[in-house]
Amino acid sequence: MSTPLVFHADDESALITCGELLGRVLCADNKAHSAVVLYLDGELGAGKTTFCRGVLRACGHKGAVKSPTYTLVEPYTLNTLRVCHFDLYRLGDPEELEYIGIRDYFETGNICLIEWPDKGVGMLAGADLEIAIDVLAKGRCIQVNPQNIYGEGLLDKLRDSAKGFLAKTGMTNLRLGETKAC
Repeated sequence: MSTPLVFHADDESALITCGELLGRVLCADNKAHSAVVLYLDGELGAGKTTFCRGVLRACGHKGAVKSPTYTLVEPYTLNTLRVCHFDLYRLGDPEELEYIGIRDYFETGNICLIEWPDKGVGMLAGADLEIAIDVLAKGRCIQVNPQNIYGEGLLDKLRDSAKGFLAKTGMTNLRLGETKAC
């Protein structure tokens, strides 16, 4: 597998920008692949939903993005794209996902953002990318790890896109870091 990509986000806007960078890659690339699945890991309050807000903005969503903690999933239909944002924090048993028709969300062309994926073990499609968000003394560390060949391709595109974006904008509150620098 490829070397993980690590970002350091000093504040909320940088965390959203990081999500937007990934969102642009996902929106441009997901048409020929089965559902693109992202697992988001991090402690409560780490910024998983904030990161998802960035992905959704890049895909064209203009409104508010709230965590679907009580509904388990919030689908967003954006032009020809469907982004499904899951928050499984309150899930009592993975079998409960059958009641919401979990398999229907993993259709070709969909992007599935899954917070707390460990709560749905055995019922979820495998991840293409795992994103770990760690709280630092100042900001967040976001580590993006590919989980399969398709995820490796996405990671390579994200790496190129992020380098170009950061060089072009001179943004200082979001930086590419070294692996294991978190």
